Formats: sequence, C-alpha cells, structure tokens
Amino acid sequence: MQNLPINWLTEGLIDFEYKKYLLLAYLQNARSEFKQQRLYPVFSDLIMHYRNLQQVKEHKKLVYEQFPKRISRADFEKLELVYEKIVEDDETMKQIEEILQFAAPLFVNAVDAGKELYEFIEKHLEISPVGITPMYFNEGYLFLDPYYGKETQVYLYQITIFQNTYEKYRGIHTHLLKTVRRGLSLTHEGLKVQLVKENRELPNPATFAAVAKVPCPVEHSLLPIAKRSLVKYVASMAA
Repeated sequence: MQNLPINWLTEGLIDFEYKKYLLLAYLQNARSEFKQQRLYPVFSDLIMHYRNLQQVKEHKKLVYEQFPKRISRADFEKLELVYEKIVEDDETMKQIEEILQFAAPLFVNAVDAGKELYEFIEKHLEISPVGITPMYFNEGYLFLDPYYGKETQVYLYQITIFQNTYEKYRGIHTHLLKTVRRGLSLTHEGLKVQLVKENRELPNPATFAAVAKVPCPVEHSLLPIAKRSLVKYVASMAA
C-alpha cells in the first residue's frame, strides 16, 4: 500500500501541482485496494486524513487527536510549529487553500467508497452464538469462517470497557490460537467442546461464530469487520 505522509500538507515542496500528484497517486492506490476487497489499513488511514483536512479547513489548526497513535506528542508539536509558520505566510497559505479545496471532495468520495465496501462485507457476515452463552461474555472464543475453503480460525477474544463522563466505549483484542479443518466430524459446537477440554481456565466460555457469505481477505477486511461486529453484538446482549 502506498502511504500518504501524516504531514503531507506541510512536508516538502508546498506547491499545488506537486501535492495534487501525491494525492492522486495515493487515492489511486486506495481505489486499487478497495477493488481487491482490502479495507485495512487504507480505510482508517483515509478517515484520519479526511478528519484532519476538515480540521484544517474549519480551524486552520492541526488537532493531535486526529492523528494515529504512531505519531508522538513531541512529533506533533514540531509539526504544529511548522504549520503555524505556514499560516503566517500569505502566499504559502494560498497554496494550502487551493490544495484543500481540491483534496476535500476527493477524500469524501474515497471515504464513501470505503464505507460502501465495509457495509457490504458487514451485511454478508453472520454472527451467532455457539452453544449456550454464559452471563459473562466479554471474554471467550471467536470462530472465523472465511467464505472460501473449509477452515475455521480460532481466536481468543477479550472485550475491554472504558468510559468518560458521556459515553461508554468497547475495545476488543484477539489472539489467534489455531486454524482447524471444519466439516461434518467437527462442527462449531464440537470445536467448542474440544477447546473446553484443552483450556480448563475457561470451563464455560462465551463462543461466537462469524461466517463470511462473500469472499474477502481475512487480515485486511474480514477479521477487522468481524471484531467490530462482535463488539456490537455483545453490546446489544448487554443492553
């Protein structure tokens, strides 16, 4: 995947044609990823760039919270100082404004394309409990069945809950335990029984199966969407 630098607006030559070239190359690569049903990491990267673009347009300011975790506070402060100097330069700011006006609708279209692909895969992903679900379901097993082949990926999952004054958030961590062949001799229910025998620390684990109804890459689309879908499913059970 071709990345667009976090500080692409202020990095290097600030020239409309140059920035246009960088942006169009990046968006062409993003479209190529989507055509291959590959959502991540390009989709989250697009959203980050779009949100930052909106902040710059509305406030002429870079916002630390819009950047991914890989940028440190120190790096951000240096970036912000550079940007503040640019804002003070009228001629350079005209170039920035021209770039922003050109880039904004292109990012909207790209993000919309990513949303459409996400919703399509999510719509064709079936989440269901395996066996009896215990009262505690923030930890357990996730069985992931890709559309192709006859294998099930077995993940140990853990959902964490954190909240602020206004909202409650849920995050999820998964760990791949193994991949098994599924079939008449090994159903999801049978696999759950097998796991209980192997791991006595989870005698009655919450277990869910996520079955893909359309083909898509596991690492770059199916697993991230399955994780988010499981979080939503568990949240609805807890409501």
